[in-house]
Amino acid sequence: MANPMEQFKIETIAPLSAGGFDLSFTNSSLWMLISLLAISAFLFIGTARPQLVPGRMQAAVELLYDFIRDMLRENVGKDGLRYAPLIFAIFIFVLSCNLIGMVPFVHSFTPTSHIAVTFGLAMIVFVLVVIVGFARHGLHFFSLFLPEGTPLFVAPLVAAIEFLSFLSRPFTLAIRLFANMTAGHVLMKVFGGFVVSLGAVNIGLGIIPLGVNVALTALELLIAVVQAYVFALLASIYLNDAVNLH
Repeated sequence: MANPMEQFKIETIAPLSAGGFDLSFTNSSLWMLISLLAISAFLFIGTARPQLVPGRMQAAVELLYDFIRDMLRENVGKDGLRYAPLIFAIFIFVLSCNLIGMVPFVHSFTPTSHIAVTFGLAMIVFVLVVIVGFARHGLHFFSLFLPEGTPLFVAPLVAAIEFLSFLSRPFTLAIRLFANMTAGHVLMKVFGGFVVSLGAVNIGLGIIPLGVNVALTALELLIAVVQAYVFALLASIYLNDAVNLH
């Protein structure tokens, strides 16, 4: 059976370094670029010729964007709508990277199966929250770490816990996406190996793992969509703390 972790191996396509840093173009970079091109094509086709009665592509673009706007309006309020383009960009990029790794027969790669990618996306959200928080509230933003009505004798402990919880947000956001995408692909690879190894013994024996793998593929497609939604949802919830400081 093939090593199920082999699919996550980073392979250098074009070596490059600058200032002692490895800036090589890898298979992960390639598939992120492909994701960006696919997103650009989708958005361009959907918005190039806007019509009063939208076609399928225009309707799809508007549906996704309105979905993000509604999520921000619900979780942040009207003031959150100004951040819709960025949250939409993060959402559709995560969604594309999640889904593109499911493309068969082309040695596709899932960029979001690597913690470096998901942590980079999570840090974008974290930095946005910090910048918005200080820009809107100044030093009063620190009150986020001390809920109103906290007794003075436990205030230092509560403030320390809240501060550590705030600092852990990019890590939990990154690990959640990375772990879900990695686990799903590992399971698919394992059962795919069972199909080949058992099918080589007897074709009938390979039917059960094949059926399981088909079900896992459908589940992984659902997880890819759900995880993109969860990432954007948590980003909007964190942004609410910065916009509507309590």
